[in-house]
Amino acid sequence: MRRVSTLASSMLLRAVVPRNSAAVAVHRCLLQEALYCSVAGSTRRRWFHFFPSSSRGAASLGVAGALASAACASMLLEEVYAKEQLPPELVPKDVVLYQYEACPFCNKVKAFLDYYGIPYKVVEVNPLSKKEIKWSDYKKVPILMVDGEQLVDSSDIIDKLSDKLVQQRSAHSDKTTNNEEEEKWRKWVDNHLVHILSPNIYRSTAEALESFDYITSNGNFGFTEKITVKYAGAAAMYFVSKNLKKKYNITDERAALYEAAETWMNALNGREYLGGSKPNLGDLAVFGVLRPIRYLRSGRDMVEHTRIGEWYSRMESAVGESSRIRT
Repeated sequence: MRRVSTLASSMLLRAVVPRNSAAVAVHRCLLQEALYCSVAGSTRRRWFHFFPSSSRGAASLGVAGALASAACASMLLEEVYAKEQLPPELVPKDVVLYQYEACPFCNKVKAFLDYYGIPYKVVEVNPLSKKEIKWSDYKKVPILMVDGEQLVDSSDIIDKLSDKLVQQRSAHSDKTTNNEEEEKWRKWVDNHLVHILSPNIYRSTAEALESFDYITSNGNFGFTEKITVKYAGAAAMYFVSKNLKKKYNITDERAALYEAAETWMNALNGREYLGGSKPNLGDLAVFGVLRPIRYLRSGRDMVEHTRIGEWYSRMESAVGESSRIRT
């Protein structure tokens, strides 16, 4: 039992105690005492002296269990917040994204901003009037304003931000991924994956209504517009999706979605991410465009019938909480 306790203590100490901390010795002493009442000197068994001798082992194991839970929680939190952080001097001061909440290209930009911890404000554009972007010659979304500079087109936005901000940070140990591979899969997202999404989320009248319920709930609509857009938009897009199937030579939309998910998993070739142990721009592009559909019927089916679920969950943890500034 003592050998098992010692092993458990060693594992927990590595997990819980910070390595380069002046308090390491204190933490170690307290943990050893809690785990098996075995610090040196007269304090031995002091914490558990008030328990009957027959109960001290159980009490010690109870504390060990609690500490084990804390250690696991600590490690999980480290995973969740293991996103790339830019040096403060590189972070733009004022970033504003003009978007549609359900737009896959807008979500691709947000995935990049979230992963690199770049704070940004959001202006939700009304897709009917587009009054929020009347000031711009560019009449599509996303539009990203970065310290007064207008950036447009999701891939160009990410390229410019990456060149300006990310490439200036200190190179990390995982910068060995082939840039050609990364670029290949970013183009695959823009030229193939996004075209499969609409036929899937508008596949049936029920799914079209589900999608427009999400769109109108998160979009910039007045009350009357919301009702009109939900039902008229769902009906319109149901028929538009049939034309999109023909345009992109899609016979079975679900089969095409599953095939795309499996194609992506094959590209990973056993790696946690396309970027190796950390996501690269290819990972962020795929994750970004899938994020709006993940919890719709089509996204749930995709996760249930393909291998993509574990990768997607890793990406959710890696990207972490949104950097969006709520006003």
